[in-house]
Amino acid sequence: MPDDQPSGAPADQPTDSPADRPATAGRADAPSPEQPAEVAVVPEALASTLPRVVLTYCTQCRWLLRAAWYTQELLTTFHREIGEVALRPGNGGVFTVEADGQVVWDRKVEGGFPEITVLKRRIRDVVAPDKPLGHSDGL
Repeated sequence: MPDDQPSGAPADQPTDSPADRPATAGRADAPSPEQPAEVAVVPEALASTLPRVVLTYCTQCRWLLRAAWYTQELLTTFHREIGEVALRPGNGGVFTVEADGQVVWDRKVEGGFPEITVLKRRIRDVVAPDKPLGHSDGL
């Protein structure tokens, strides 16, 4: 066994101490190859001034996945125009979407669920009237 190897440690394993490792190794805030070093995030102060979208869904009807999918679509389309999308559990067959305090979709009034293009247009009309929606505008 070599002299620099601690007793009991296998000869084929490195024996570096925490002091020998790079300063960022193992830190939660250190960038990793899977994670970019800089992520564009809307500052919290700005996000609080942007409109809020709330989707209220019926837990009894198990509409969480539908609400989550709409949320994903809205966050993708309006990532700069809205500060938050919230999911609010409800019951009794409720499914509503509010943008900046205005109801833009109510399942009971409208008679069902919105097509995503329709929902995006209604959200856009409240939060960013001048934003083009590409192919969704022509439908």
